[in-house]
Parts: sequence; C-alpha cells; structure tokens
Amino acid sequence: MSRARQPPLVTGISPKEGAAWTKVTIRGENLGTGPADLIGLSICGHNCLLTAEWMSASKIVCRVGPAKDDKGEINVTTKSGGLGTSTVSFKLLRPERIGILDQSAVWVDEMNYYDMRTDRNKGISPLSLRPSNPLGIELDKGKIPQKDMELTFPGMSGDFTSENFSATWYLIENHSGSSFEQLKMAASNLKKQATKKNEGSLAYVKGGLSTFFEAQDALAAIHQRLESDGTERVEGSMTQRLENILNRASDTADTLFQEVLGRKDKADSTRNALNVLQRFKFLFNLPLNIERNIQKGDYDVVINDYEKAKSLFGNTEVPVFKKVYAEVETRIEALRELLLDKLQTVPSTLHDQKRYIRYLSDLHAEGDPAWQCILAQHKWILKLMQNCRDEFISGQRVGVGAHGPEGDTRPSALGRLGHTASLNRGGSLRTPRPSTWRFETPQQVQFVEKLSDVVIGQLPNFWKLWISYVNGSLFSETGEKSGQVEKSKKNARQRQNDFKRMIEEMTNRLVKLIRGALLPTTLPQAELSVCGGWENKTELTGAWLTQIIHTVRACHEALSALEIPNDLLQVIQDLLLELRVHCLMVTLLHTTDDVKRLAEKEDWVVDNEGITSLPSQFEQCMVQMLQSLKEPLEIKPGEINVLQLDQVQDQATELSVSIMKVFINSLEQLSTKTDGDINAAHNISVDLSSPDRFPGIQEGFSPTSEQRLLIILSNCHYLEKRTFLNLADHFEKNGLTGTEKITRVSVDAVRQLDRNLFEAYIEKRADPIAGSLEPGIYAGYFDWRDCQTPTGVRNYLKEALVNIITVHAEVFTVSKDLVPRVLSKIVESVADEMCRLMQCVSSFSKNGALQARLELCALRDAVAAFLNAESNTSFKLALDALPQLHSGADKKLLEELLNKFKSSMQLQLTCFQPSCVQPLKR
Repeated sequence: MSRARQPPLVTGISPKEGAAWTKVTIRGENLGTGPADLIGLSICGHNCLLTAEWMSASKIVCRVGPAKDDKGEINVTTKSGGLGTSTVSFKLLRPERIGILDQSAVWVDEMNYYDMRTDRNKGISPLSLRPSNPLGIELDKGKIPQKDMELTFPGMSGDFTSENFSATWYLIENHSGSSFEQLKMAASNLKKQATKKNEGSLAYVKGGLSTFFEAQDALAAIHQRLESDGTERVEGSMTQRLENILNRASDTADTLFQEVLGRKDKADSTRNALNVLQRFKFLFNLPLNIERNIQKGDYDVVINDYEKAKSLFGNTEVPVFKKVYAEVETRIEALRELLLDKLQTVPSTLHDQKRYIRYLSDLHAEGDPAWQCILAQHKWILKLMQNCRDEFISGQRVGVGAHGPEGDTRPSALGRLGHTASLNRGGSLRTPRPSTWRFETPQQVQFVEKLSDVVIGQLPNFWKLWISYVNGSLFSETGEKSGQVEKSKKNARQRQNDFKRMIEEMTNRLVKLIRGALLPTTLPQAELSVCGGWENKTELTGAWLTQIIHTVRACHEALSALEIPNDLLQVIQDLLLELRVHCLMVTLLHTTDDVKRLAEKEDWVVDNEGITSLPSQFEQCMVQMLQSLKEPLEIKPGEINVLQLDQVQDQATELSVSIMKVFINSLEQLSTKTDGDINAAHNISVDLSSPDRFPGIQEGFSPTSEQRLLIILSNCHYLEKRTFLNLADHFEKNGLTGTEKITRVSVDAVRQLDRNLFEAYIEKRADPIAGSLEPGIYAGYFDWRDCQTPTGVRNYLKEALVNIITVHAEVFTVSKDLVPRVLSKIVESVADEMCRLMQCVSSFSKNGALQARLELCALRDAVAAFLNAESNTSFKLALDALPQLHSGADKKLLEELLNKFKSSMQLQLTCFQPSCVQPLKR
C-alpha cells in the first residue's frame, strides 16, 4: 500500500520532563488520520501506544512509561505516513523510592499505575478497546479525498470517538458502496450492542448472587450464635477476644503509622500552603513589587498591578488576604504622596506634569491634582518673575553699561542708527550678539529680555496645562471610564474665573516690573518698593528702548499665538503704547542733545556753494532719528497710531521745533564765538596787495569773525532752501504730524538769524568804508569852493573801491551766491553816505562841482552791477545837489577823466562785472 501522506513530525511535547506515568501532550504534524491509523508511539524508547489517546492529526495525549533511557525522542508511527521524526525530546525523571516508614518532605500520593506485565488491560484507555468495525458489516472504503471531506463537513470528523463525530462522514468514508440491506443489518447490530452493554452490569450482579447469599447466611449464623450464648460481654468470650485482638491491632497500627500520618498531615498543610502561595503569589509579592517598581519609576506597572489587586481582593474577607491588601494600600498611599510631591515640584516639564496627573487620577487620589499643579505653577512663575527683578536690583547680574570718556553711556546718533538697523524686526527674540554684549547692554534691557524669556518659557506650558484640564485630556482610558473626565470638565468650568485671575495676575506682574524699570512714574508709590528700585541705573536711549519694545512685542505675539483672550493681554498692549510714546519723546530729547554737539564738529570747510558739512550733518542726524523711530512708530496688529493721540502729537511737534531751534541757536553761537584760538584777523588794506590772500578755504582753516558770519549766512540760506524742505518730506514719510508748523517755525527762525547775521556783517564791513569817505574827501584841507581843475579821481575814492573789492573777494571766497546781496548793501551804504556828504556842502565852485560829479559818476559806474533802487536814489540825489555842467568843455573833460579812471582801474574793477558774480554751476 503506497503512502499518500507525509511521515509524522513531532514539534512539541508538554511537559518536557517528568517521572514515569506522567501525562503528556504531543503536538506535531501528520500524526494520523484517526485512532486506527496510529500504530506506534514510543517515548525515550518505551512503547506508549497502550496509553495513547489520538485527539487530532496534530495532537496525541498519552502517559510516559518507565523507560530505560533518561532522555530520548518521541517517535510516532502511522499507517498512512510510516515512521516519523521528532524535533524535541523528553527527559525522564527517576525519583527515589520512598518506603512507608521513610521520611519525606512532601506526601507521595498513591496513584494508579499500569501493570504492563499482565495480560489484563488495567487502566488502558477505552479508546484502545474500541471496535474497529462498530457496524459489524464489511467495510467499503470510498475514494473521496480527505480534503474534500473536510471542506464538505467543516469542523466535523469521521472518527466516531470524536466530540465532533459526523455519521454521514463515517458512512461516506467507510460504507460508500454498501447496499441498503447491509446498512439495515448494521443498524440491527448497533441495537444489539447497545442492549448487550446495558445488560452487562446486571448480568454481573446476577452471576454473583450466590456469593452474596452465602456471605449473608454466614453473618446471620454468627449473629444467631452470639445471641443464643448471651456472651457478647462476658470476659473471655469470643466476642471479647475478637474485640481485644482488634484493639491491639489498632494500637499497633497507630504506633507504626502515627509519625508517618503526622508527617502526611504536615506535608498536606505545607502543600496546601504552597499551593495557596503559588496560586496567589501575585498578591503576596505585590508589596515588594510595588516598592521595586516605584524605585525604578515604572509607575504604569504599579498602577496596573494595583487595579488588578483591587478588582480581585478589594472586597475579600480572608484575613491573610486582607492583611496583604492593607499593606498594598499603604504602599499605594505612599506612592500618591510621592507623585503629588513630584507634581508640585518645580521646575518640571509639561509632559511630566501630565504624566503625574494621569497617575494620580488612576490611583484615585483625593482632591484635584491637576488644579493643585496649576496653582503650584502659578506661584512658581510669579516667583521667577520677582526673582529676576531682585537679581538685577541686588547687582548679581553682571551687565554694566560701558561708559565713554565723559561718562556718557548713550551712543551717538550714528551709533544708535547702526544699532537700530541691526535689530532684526519680525525675527526671533534672540539675535546673535558679540561676546561683549552683556557688558555693554544696560541692565534694564537685560532685565526685560530675561523677564520676557521667563514669561515666554513658562506661560505657554501653563496655558496648555489649563487647556488639557478643560478638555479632559489629562486622564487615561481608566479615568474616562470612571467618570473623572466629566468631573474634571465640571471643575474647570467652575474655576474659569480663578484661572483668568491667575493670567491677569501674571500679565499685570510682567507689566508692573517693566514699568518699574522703565516708567516708574506710572506706578503707585506703594508698588515701587516691589517693582521699582532702578533709580541709580543707566538712563536708556531711544535705541535701547526700541530694543525693549521689540522684546515686549515678541512676548505679546508669543502669548497671542496661544489664543489667550485679548482682554487678558490688553495690559501688555497698554504698556507697549506707553513705551512707544516714551521712546518717541526720549529719542527727540536725546536728538536735541546730539544736535547741540554738532556745533563742536564744525570745521569751516566750505564747498563751491559756500556750504559747510554742518547742515548735512544736521539733516543726517534728523534722518537717522526718524529711521530709529520707524519700529516704535510702526503699527502692529492690535496697536494704535501713537501720532494720532493729540497730546503725543503736540509734544512731538514741540520737541521737533525745539530741535530745529537748538540747531539755529548753535549757528548763532558759532557766529559769536570768540577768536581766542584763531589767529588775529588780517588787515584788509594789507591784503589788497595780493589777491592770493583769499584762496579757497581748506581744512585747518581758521576763519575770521567776518568769514564765520558769511559761512553761517550761507548755511542759513541752504537750510531754508534745501534742508528744511527735505526734512519736511522725511517727517511726512515717517508719519510725523505737524510738519507745516515745524517747517514754518524753523524757516522763520533761520530767517531771523539770517537778518541778524547779515546786519552784523554789513555793519562790520560797510561802516568802515562809509566812514572813511568824509576824511578822505577833506584830506589836505580840501575845499569845494576853492579847488583846482580836476585831473582825475582822488585817492579816497580809489581806496573806498579797493575796500569794496576786498569785501567782494571775502564774500566770493565763501559763497558766490552771497556776493550780489552783500555788495548791494555795501554800495547802498556808500551811496547813502556820499549823498549825505554832497548835500552837506553849502556851495561848489565850478571846479569843485566838476570834481564832485567826476567822483560820483566814477563810483556809480564802477559799482553799477550792484546798484539797487535805494543806491540809485542816493546817487541821483547826490548829483542833483551839484551845480549842473553847462559848458561843453566841462562835459568833455568829465568824460575824458572818467575814461581815464576806468582805464587805470580796469583790472580792479573786473570783479564787478556781472559775469564774475554769477554762481558757478555744479
């Protein structure tokens, strides 16, 4: 017969070791198609087929016999697959034999064993006694594959000993070709077998009736004889002797087996105790396991074990269990205290806080651990903020402002601009800084940044903890099932106002601490002792205030991102508004100081338009100030335009006007500066000998007081025409209001200064020239009524012209644009003086009239390019005061003398030509 199946394969046995007659379960593959297919089973070389019980193709149950080998394989043999193999082995344990009087630690139970030496099937599994053909008819095996049968009858079996036995499967498999008559005969055979089985026990009783009757008769005879003799209690009677024998036998047995039985009772008690310990070892080991897991931090394991113990032994009435469970409760209570202490210990991460709250909720801790944690965090954050201020006030922080040569810690306008430009607006709160930053930054700035770091680092986790408390996400599934989530949500709704007050307290503390450092006058006197104390610290500039505004804005943005209600953050917005206003005012005030110091930088070096670098430096300083105010004046979401506030607008306008006036006053002070460090002014008459005395002004030049007046006049003109207009545009671009007023006041002030300086210069230059005319006219006792025929223009007039030329050279050297204005005023003064002198003469001779007309015409024609209406009027009045020339010879002589004068003075008078006074084009 060919093998249609694979050989058996044993892959497992349980248990893997044991003494003889140990019941084992064998598992594997292809272990037979049925009980009849199993024809061989050996363990450690011992045949175990008699005790084998085939359960399925993958499972066999049997008992291990007393094999010779201590360890060996498990071999299964089937009809369909032949001899199989094994991947596991079994170890046979050989216990020492214990006699009835030998001491033993445990009691050895007597067990039924199988005597393999007899032919009696004592203890053999009834499965091995099953009939091979229960129907009693000829078998007719079908050819239907086993797999098809399994698919047709899922979960069933054709083995009539199986719990899932299917008669249809059995008939198809073994009697598919049997006739109907044969099947009827099979049914009759089954009925006979059932009847015979029922009659088996009754037949046994019937067969032993005679024995029972004989025993009963013997007992009845004994009883009758005892009654007839009447000697049941007579000494020496058979009954008494029998009783004595039985008593002695009992005493002997007690003597022999009392110790053994005592050990048996003790062994039974020990075994029962061990069984209890083994069965409930989880509970007995739980206190120690809890202690160990707590030390390791495995709180989840502790909680799981506690929940299991609570469900099993929470309501037990067994004293020993109650005692152990009480010890467990003691350890758990200690764990609750430990977790609560850890929960309230600061600092701690949000993750740890959530873990401890979940643990405490799973342990059913009293109170509300989550709220206790929120309270502890609130107090700790407030303490951190206060400690931050106390550290800086007590001087424990290193940051000390770096002082300049004169003790001024404020950077210059250029320095402030550079610092402001380095502020990375919109970026992170912390930007890379040089290693010396801590030693250069004022303590107030360091304090605000440190305080903001505390708030940004702690308040978000505090808010997230509250959100988790509100939505119930702090609890595990156990907490959800026990209703703790709903309880937590209810508590959160009741405590919303309390938490809101906590947030308000923290934001108010933040604002008050910053106010104490920067705006102490805005705090009540009672709070200055807690939040103030910065009186001796460095005064901050606008650039540092800008950095503080940037820091506070970053803090506000970080808190707004947490979706904290705006009403809770309004105090920060109010602080920002005041800081922005304060920064604006401080910047304007400090710019005023910077503008004052600009006069010290005047080098008196002019360009070809007569302008020094001072107006440009002033404009640059103002532009830098406006640029430094760009971030404070910027309007972030939720902020208002500080320049729309009437009071702020008025103050900013007044301060801006003040800056303009301060600069104009600086110019006025420069004009009146003493010449202590300047060389003595050159005499004008001496300078006439060489035009080279008036070179272009170079570096290191020390101007005279008159030259300073001219330079400042030129600067004033530039301020009015260029600088103030440019600054007005910058003011408007940066949103500053009041530009018209600032420009109007500035222009009026500079015009007033221009008039004053111009009058001062004209007074210094025109008066000496005009004053020299009268002495020159009457030098040598000259008399208009008695003079000789004119031969030319006298020297006094030439000297006056040379002095005018000197003024022209002086003005032209500084600013070409000032020449017409200055010369016109000089000529006006000289013309007025000549008019006065002519009108004062009582009478002229003919030659005197001719001489006077010659000199007036020569002077008028020489300075014709600078004549104005007033000077023309003066010359006309002066000529009208002279007698008219009626002789043609006199007129001809006058013309000849005028031409002679112009010819001799042609070189000197060239500077008065119109082409020479036009400003040069850049």
